[in-house]
Amino acid sequence: MRTDDFWQLIDEARAGGGGEAGAVAARAVALLAERDPAEIVGYAHHQQRVLAASYKVDLWGAAYLINGGASDDGFEYFRGWLMTQGRQVFARAVADPDSLAELPQVRAAALTGEEFESEDMLAAPWEAYRKATATDLPADRDPVPTPDLNDFWDFDDEAEARRRLPRLAALFVEPPEE
Repeated sequence: MRTDDFWQLIDEARAGGGGEAGAVAARAVALLAERDPAEIVGYAHHQQRVLAASYKVDLWGAAYLINGGASDDGFEYFRGWLMTQGRQVFARAVADPDSLAELPQVRAAALTGEEFESEDMLAAPWEAYRKATATDLPADRDPVPTPDLNDFWDFDDEAEARRRLPRLAALFVEPPEE
């Protein structure tokens, strides 16, 4: 599956999913299940490549600020939610995690405490393959390597958060006392 095909399917799921991550994931499963099993495998492989490309320390820091914490799994599920936002938002967040501060739902979450995760979006190819074939998705023979996070920083360090993610820190970190 090509990159354009991957994101086009997500766009179709977004159009029928009402914008809510769970609905987008359910629609993605339905759309994928209608496809040839080889395409579902291709989608799963491409999803792993997208997740590996987004495995960046500052994006993890953004997820940590926005969700009030992010374990390994929490960061994975955050990126699942980010996929449900579409290609443009996803790509921009990977390139500039602080750009997430511009999203209305993220700005609102600074007041409401809403968290953004979608494990269901990550499970979409497995669910779709099971629906299409009544069998489990074959194991990926060529797993995509996960990049090394050699620039890790303490996400609880408010000064470092302000330095690396100033717009998100303005929303989610208490302002410094004068």
